Amino acid sequence: MNTVEKSANQTNATTLRALDVLCMCIGDVAGGIGPYLGSYLRSTQHWDQGSIGTAISAMGIAGLIAQTPAGALIDRTRQKRFLIALAAILISISCISITIFHGFYFVVAAQIVYGISASILGPAIVAISLGLVGHKKFSARMGRNEACNHIGNVVAAVLTGLAGYYISGNWVFYLIGIFAALSIVAVGFINEKEIDHAMASGSRDEPADDSPVLSLGSSLLNRKVLMFAVAVALFHLSNAAMLPLAGQYISEGHAHEAALSISACIFAGQLVMIPASILAGKFADIWGRKPVFLVAFAALPIRGFLYTFSSDPTFIVAVQLLDGIGAGIFGVVLSVIVADLTSGSGHYNVIRGFALTAQGIGAALSNILAGYIVKYFGYNAGFCSLAAIGLVGLLVFYLGVPETKD
Repeated sequence: MNTVEKSANQTNATTLRALDVLCMCIGDVAGGIGPYLGSYLRSTQHWDQGSIGTAISAMGIAGLIAQTPAGALIDRTRQKRFLIALAAILISISCISITIFHGFYFVVAAQIVYGISASILGPAIVAISLGLVGHKKFSARMGRNEACNHIGNVVAAVLTGLAGYYISGNWVFYLIGIFAALSIVAVGFINEKEIDHAMASGSRDEPADDSPVLSLGSSLLNRKVLMFAVAVALFHLSNAAMLPLAGQYISEGHAHEAALSISACIFAGQLVMIPASILAGKFADIWGRKPVFLVAFAALPIRGFLYTFSSDPTFIVAVQLLDGIGAGIFGVVLSVIVADLTSGSGHYNVIRGFALTAQGIGAALSNILAGYIVKYFGYNAGFCSLAAIGLVGLLVFYLGVPETKD
């Protein structure tokens, strides 16, 4: 399918730098506060693991319900920058409010607001990126976006860890709210006129007569799309609960150091994610998407199994380096595979939203499942269960999803 491509050289350098800064600011925001929230509720509010898992999952459930409609909205609207600003404001409010109101239902409500807002924030940035550089340069741009995202995560992890240790655990939530607010400033420097909104939705400028644009229904029912969504769901059914569970594992015997230890876990993972993202963007074009994505899947069962060896914070931090490989690759290659599958359809963001809905289902069930397995059978059973699910996901992706690179 012929697609009108843009060159990054046609986009003003100020806009691209603003996009870099925006990705840095939302690095610690879009992923949620699950690791910190789990430790905070366990060590200071004395919630049980089942209630913590439910509260963390509220964000994922809200996100999965909102994700596909959010993608459809982003495909249709030209007000992508406004949506980012609105989502950032709501995330700031929900984070800070958790430090004031500790009731179960309020925390769940705040997580729901966070989840809906995050379902808009990340996809809108990806759409703007595609609209600025075009399909051919999208892999490299996504690698850069994710690298900037992880740099922001490193900075945020250091600040939140130090603030949580030396000042108060509440500052973890204050700082995430501040980063969300700073993203509003960054998005203001992205030039609206430079965004090709047709390109941002995956549309061709002039569809070829012999290659009609697919309907939304045909795109959603495409076997490749469905199998990819199943693989994505299994990836996050395995992955999502691992770090929050590790945070609770640490806090059982090291309550005062919990925030600092979790930040060290995130810091270690993010340091690996920075080069992993850049290399994923590069090698997805050289080797193809599938072998690169398989590396991300392979890291999951290894990581889950290793967590069972010790609850020592230093050991947990070392194991977390594997998360840097898996998450660094996943963040880049998912968006690129969806762009391949939807090229010329005009449904890029809604199909990406569909894939992220599958991701949200996996993540939400992951925290609930792991929370109750740990409650009744212990931490080792929880980690082994997550590792086994990751292995199943690897097999599903390997056998069910073909290479998408032309």
